[in-house]
This record gives sequence, C-alpha cells and structure tokens, in this order.
Amino acid sequence: MTGVYHTLQMRFFPPIPDAIRDDIALLRANRVETLTPMLFLMLAATTPTAIYAGVDSVHPVIRIGFPVILAVVGILGFLFLRHNRGRRMSPRRARRVIREASWVSGITGAMCSLWTVANWLAAPPETHSYYAMIMAMGSLATAYCLSSIRFATFLNLGVGLGPVSALMLTSGNPPEIAAGTSLVIATLFLLRMVVQQHGQVIDLLELQRQMRELAHTDPLTGLANRREFDLRLDEEIAKADATTPFAIALLDLNGFKPINDQHGHAIGDGVLCELAARLRRSCGSHAIVARQGGDEFAILVPAGSPLLGTALADHILAALAAPYRIDGRSIGVGAGVGTASWPEHGTSARDLFEVADRALYAAKAANRAHMSSVESVDRVA
Repeated sequence: MTGVYHTLQMRFFPPIPDAIRDDIALLRANRVETLTPMLFLMLAATTPTAIYAGVDSVHPVIRIGFPVILAVVGILGFLFLRHNRGRRMSPRRARRVIREASWVSGITGAMCSLWTVANWLAAPPETHSYYAMIMAMGSLATAYCLSSIRFATFLNLGVGLGPVSALMLTSGNPPEIAAGTSLVIATLFLLRMVVQQHGQVIDLLELQRQMRELAHTDPLTGLANRREFDLRLDEEIAKADATTPFAIALLDLNGFKPINDQHGHAIGDGVLCELAARLRRSCGSHAIVARQGGDEFAILVPAGSPLLGTALADHILAALAAPYRIDGRSIGVGAGVGTASWPEHGTSARDLFEVADRALYAAKAANRAHMSSVESVDRVA
C-alpha cells in the first residue's frame, strides 16, 4: 500500500528541484495574479442567477447565504488583485499567493459544491442539468486559472466535480449517466494535461537555469566569470552601509606564460584549475571567487565574512604557495594580490577596482624586485 501511495505521489506530485523552487513559485504566482481577477468577477456575476435558481425548500443559509458570501469574496478578491497589480513579486510573497489561492479556491469550491448538491436533491429531475452545468463550468474555469498549482487544481476538481459527477452517475437517468461519464473523462483529461504541463515547465526552468549558469560561469575552472562577479559586486554595493564594510581582492599569476610555453597549454590549464580549487577551499562559503580571464582572478569578500578579519592577501597567497603537481610534474608559480575595502578605498566598483589594481601592480613590482635581488646574490655567490 505504501509503495502504491509513493508511486502515485511521484506521478502526480513529483518533487521540484531545489535550484528552481523560487522560479516555480514566481511563475505560478504571476500566472494566478494574471488570470484570477476575471475569475473573481465571474464568481460575483453568477450570484444573482444562483440565488434566482435556488430551490425554495433548501435552507436559506445555503440557498442565499452561500451565493452572497461568494459574491463578496469575488468582489474583494478582484479589488485586492487590482490594488496589487504591478507590485514586485518576491519568492516569499509568491509562496503566500499560492497558499492563499489554493485554500480560498478550495473553500469557495466546497461551498459551490454544497449549494449544487443541496439544490440538486431538492429540485425536480428535469432541472438537474442546470445545476450540473453551472458547477462544471465554474470548476473547469477555476482549474484552468489555477492549472499552474497542481494541488489547487486537484482540490478544486475533486471538491467541485466529484459530488455532482457521483449524483449524475447514480441518478438512473441514462442522459445524466452519459453526461456524468463525459464529465469524468474530461476531468481526467484535464488532470493529465496539468501533470504534463508541470513536467514541461520544470524541464524548461531547469534548462533556463543551466543556461544562466553557463552565462555566468567560467567554463575551464567552474568559477564565477567576470559578468557574475560584477553583478555580485553591484549587489553588495547596493546593500552596503557604513557599518557593513566588505572587500575585494585581485590576483594575477607571476610567470604563467612560460608555463604554457615550456609545458603546453594543457598543463597551464591544469595549473589554473588547481589554483581555482585552492581558492575555493581557502575561501569556502565566505567569499565569491571569480576568474576574470587568462590568469587573472578576483575575490569578493562580502559584509559579515570572517575573512574580513584576516590579512586577506596573505591568506590567499598562503593557499597558493605550495608547488602544483600536474600530470606528475611539479610546477612552481607565484602570484600577486591587491586588495581594496569598501568604503575606505571607494564607494563604487570602479574606485575599488582602481585601488586593488594599483595594490596588485605594487605587489608584483615588489616581487620582481625581490626576485632580481635574489638572482644578484646568486651570481655574486
């Protein structure tokens, strides 16, 4: 029994990959807010006819009270959505919209279904088709508007069409049995379409996510690329204030070209990949490491990172000091690092890059001077 339940759950409610959960929520909520205003108006517009068609023997709370409540819900829902038109949709708000749409539609669907069943049972047989028609049209319209939310679609079709279909199939009247059978088939067909649509949407969003990653990822090292680094830096600047400083570091290898010339580009690429792996390990989740191009790298240390309390350049150079073993060869390569802090060294990306560039140039010049002095000592010796 558990295996059957798990199979059904995976079939109709398959898990959503974590990487696109926010994208799915935003897509669903935007679709709901686009389609449901007219649904609310339709709900309010059918109230007078529903009251007019109610059977006198049905309790007034159901016969009149339910349609009035639904009309109020329809008008308020329409005005609420009109008021929120154009408001930015965040993932958190999107999830709230989805929950509210699911439960409001489920409750209103249950009220409509109870009104339909009560009037069906009290009405003469020749008028049954009216109640079945109004319930079917309302439920199918609601399911279409909420088709991006599987739970809401299943809930509304089950609550709205389940009872009236059962009444039609057990009525003993051949035309009603035939109509009920057609309604069940149409409902199952719609459910299948909803499940297929959900799978297609997930595949599409997964493809979009992969394309975004490719557009913002360095293909050789797997690090963020220049575009991604610039975006993240702009975001950090936008949310920073005087109490939340952050820093960037620019890194450039010393003598990388001779490695390519002497050992080949495959070995050079191996050095870059190993360097990227060391930077990832040394920074962990406390910084964003990017490859700017060639043998140039950049690191963004966001506000609140524990790396801000370290000598950042020394921390980075320590991680890169050991020789690189690529295809059995020991490759030695040095690096220069220049850093800049916000807001001490500037409040714009351009200012921070200029300061870090100057510091990098100074570090590389000092390194060259040091190497020259070492070579002079060796020659004297």
